[in-house]
Amino acid sequence: MLDNPQAANPLEVVMLVDDDVFMLQVMAEMLVQIGAKQVLKLENARDALKSYAVRQPTLLICDLSMPDMDGIEFLNNIAQLGYTGGVVLHSGASGGVMRAAERLAQAHGLHVLGAAEKPIAKEKLIDFIQSISN
Repeated sequence: MLDNPQAANPLEVVMLVDDDVFMLQVMAEMLVQIGAKQVLKLENARDALKSYAVRQPTLLICDLSMPDMDGIEFLNNIAQLGYTGGVVLHSGASGGVMRAAERLAQAHGLHVLGAAEKPIAKEKLIDFIQSISN
């Protein structure tokens, strides 16, 4: 469970976007363990954009490598829609690719909490989320 209950809860509605169904399940279970109220699991960026129109997340965790629309294009679209919550990037991509994606997302005005290789360790995820309220 995260500290500082006074701060707005970044775990109120978490949107996971990843084409790997197993990874979605693992991440969702981890998020529930650390206090997520609602976890939206989406297997592709197009469905995530549709879901965003209905239920805007307080935290977005996005894979970079997905078919159809990759994570970078998805983040660009989310930024254009005015998303203001935290963003965590995760991928099997190299560190250089992750850093470039992080900078690009920040250039679009997104609040990037961090980027990590898959699977994100529970402790690292907690550190990312806690950085919102610090």
